[in-house]
Amino acid sequence: MQRIHGGTTLRRSKSLATAPFRMLETRHKRAAPVSIEAVFGMVQIKTVGVIGAGQMGSGIAHVCALGGYDVLLHDVSEDRIATGRGLIEKNLSRQVVRGIIEQAAMDAAMARIKPAPELQTVGAADLAIEAATENEEVKKTIFKALTPHLSPDTILASNTSSISITRLGAASDRPERFIGLHFMNPVPLMNLVEIIRGIATDAATYETAVNFARSLGKTTANAEDFPAFIVNRILVPMINEAIYTLYEGVGTVEAIDTAMKLGANHPMGPLELGDFIGLDTVLSIMNVLYEGLADSKYRPCPLLVKYVEAGWLGRKAGRGFYDYRGEKPVPTR
Repeated sequence: MQRIHGGTTLRRSKSLATAPFRMLETRHKRAAPVSIEAVFGMVQIKTVGVIGAGQMGSGIAHVCALGGYDVLLHDVSEDRIATGRGLIEKNLSRQVVRGIIEQAAMDAAMARIKPAPELQTVGAADLAIEAATENEEVKKTIFKALTPHLSPDTILASNTSSISITRLGAASDRPERFIGLHFMNPVPLMNLVEIIRGIATDAATYETAVNFARSLGKTTANAEDFPAFIVNRILVPMINEAIYTLYEGVGTVEAIDTAMKLGANHPMGPLELGDFIGLDTVLSIMNVLYEGLADSKYRPCPLLVKYVEAGWLGRKAGRGFYDYRGEKPVPTR
C-alpha cells in the first residue's frame, strides 16, 4: 500500500513495483557474480609476502600460514630464512603440545611457507608486509627496491612500531595502497594489531587491512600517524623511565622489575621487557619520539645509549640488563 496526499491509499501494482528490478535482472542475468571485494575496490588476499625473517617477521609468517594464507618469506640471506622457518616450526610445535592446534594444522601451515631468497619474488604477493629492523632508511630502501617488481594490485604494509607511515609510503609508487600493520610481540600470542593510515591511504586499503588482521583472529586498534602510534607511545617511555631509575641509582635491576611486577601487576618488569623487545629497538623508538615531538621527556636515557653502543641488546644478543648466557638470567649490574 502507498499513502498519498489526502489520506487516500492506493494499492501499488506488483508488476509496476517490480518492473525496474526485473529490467535490471534481465539486463544483467548473464553477468558473473560480483564479490564484495570488487564492489568496494578491496583486494582479495591469498598470498602474503613477509620481508624479514627475524622475531617479528617469522611471527607474522606463522600466523598468516596458520590462517590459511600462502606465505613468501624473504630475508637478506637463505640462512636467515632457514632460521626463521626453524623458529616458526618450533613455535608451532609448542602450540601442538599445548593443545592449541592440531598436528595437521601445523603441517599445513609449514607447507604454506615458501622461502623467497630474491626480493622481487615478494612483488607477486597480494599483500607485502615489511618487518625489517626499526630504521627508516633501511625500510625506505626495501620499498624502493621492491617497487619495480610489484603487481598492480599489491598492497604494501609496514610493521613499523614508530615510524611515519606517510613518509614510508612516499618511498613507494603507491602511497594510497600503503598502510601500517603493527603486530605485537610475540605475534602468535598477542591479539592486537595497530592499523595506521598514512595521509594518502585510501579507504579500500584500510578496509582490506582490517579484514585481513581480523581473519587472523586479531583485534584491531586504529592509530593516527603520530610517532610511535598508541602502544609504544605509552609503553616505551615507561621502559626508558625505568632505565633512568636504574641510571640514577634509585633501584637495582631486580628491585625495579620486582616493584613493577608486584606493585603494578605487570607480567614482566620494564627492564626485562626492554631486553625482550631489543634495546636497539627501544632506542630507535625513543629517538623517533624525541625527534618527532621535540619534547625533552622523550630523551633516551644515556645508559640505554651505552648498552646499545656496547652491543648489549637484550635476549637476542645474550646480554642486556640481564645476562642470558648461563642457565638462569642474572642482572648485569
